[in-house]
Amino acid sequence: MRARLLIIASAVAMLGWGTVLPYQYAYAATTRGWGAVLAAAASSLFSVGALLAAPLGGRLADRVSPVAVAVGAKAVAAAGAASLIWADAPQTFLMGMFVFGLGITAAGPAQSVLVLRWVGGTDRRRVFAWQFTGQALGMAVGAFAAGYVVRLDRADGMWPAFAAAAAGFVLSALLLLVAGVLRREPVRREAALPELDQEPSAVPESLVGHGGAREALRAIWAVPALRWTALVTVTLALGFYAQFESGLPAYALTVLDVHETTIGLAAAVNCVVIIVLQMLVVRLTARRDGATLLMGVGVVWTISWLVLAAAALAPELAATLFVTTFGVFAVGETMYAPVLNPLTAALAPSGLVGTTLGVFTALQTGFSAVGPLVAGVILGAGLGGLFVGVHIVVSVVAVFGAWRLRAVLRAHRSAVGRPVRTALAA
Repeated sequence: MRARLLIIASAVAMLGWGTVLPYQYAYAATTRGWGAVLAAAASSLFSVGALLAAPLGGRLADRVSPVAVAVGAKAVAAAGAASLIWADAPQTFLMGMFVFGLGITAAGPAQSVLVLRWVGGTDRRRVFAWQFTGQALGMAVGAFAAGYVVRLDRADGMWPAFAAAAAGFVLSALLLLVAGVLRREPVRREAALPELDQEPSAVPESLVGHGGAREALRAIWAVPALRWTALVTVTLALGFYAQFESGLPAYALTVLDVHETTIGLAAAVNCVVIIVLQMLVVRLTARRDGATLLMGVGVVWTISWLVLAAAALAPELAATLFVTTFGVFAVGETMYAPVLNPLTAALAPSGLVGTTLGVFTALQTGFSAVGPLVAGVILGAGLGGLFVGVHIVVSVVAVFGAWRLRAVLRAHRSAVGRPVRTALAA
């Protein structure tokens, strides 16, 4: 029951965020007349808030109750969203977006720790998968519903979206509070792959981290497998998520010359493929180790960019191939989302699971924030081929990093008489 409430809480929170995300840039730049620079700065400040909050939220989840951390973070996100309703000046809008980013991201590592505490064995991938599917569905429903109530021709036309976002995070926090007070259910400890079912001795209820942030980062960096996981995390983030909101749409408009509605259709197809395939992929890959699946994600990313390259060479098929690309990307996402967090947690030094998840979330966020800048420079120079080529190389590097990670894990598992965790930290 706890896991179900956690999944619902994630979906409700993202439903609120989905009402804001597609429209906040146009609202700031055009509706309020603050210009493109300030609208971009608002997005950047949101990312900065997220970058600062992820390690902090993870560290707090190691030291205090992760339920309290997640609930507190969602309350901050709700306050940030609500403040945007009354933000009549650029400065207050920027501050609201910064606080919004802080709250949304700080809750992520704490929620991942809760999955690890409340769910055992092979069920973990399933719960992470459902959580990701719920978030994707919530984002899609929120964006769709907001399209009927948001009025970008009026200064107060975004208040329903901001209010819905605030209400979504408040409801999400309440659901987590209810889950936190429920009677604890026995955790099923099923046989599973070693690095996935490394029951994080780091996540019992009594877990308390030790040392400061610098010591925690040194401990994380001391694990060779985590170093390779960091490379995979960064390259996979750069290979798709960094370009999802801006780079890929810009490429479609400036290079492929497709209609704006094609971009919306592609995003919808991406969401639908995730919802339809997620649990099927989890079942089909249940006995595959995480590193191998991350290799598969890199291969899918590479294929997707190759399809985009083909779209530029076939203008008559450009729109169809662009939409197809987003569907192919989604297939990779169905492997990526259920695997990365549990694998990272399994490799985390004892007592630093939340901290490690927070650091890796910050890596994803930080490098994803760089993506739009890279896309703007390259596409602004009219170098569409270079834009695709760079991302093909990045995706191939992700495949290499996952291959090296798999080799490290297999080498340590084959070491006779040595526990996996001790070997990984050696």
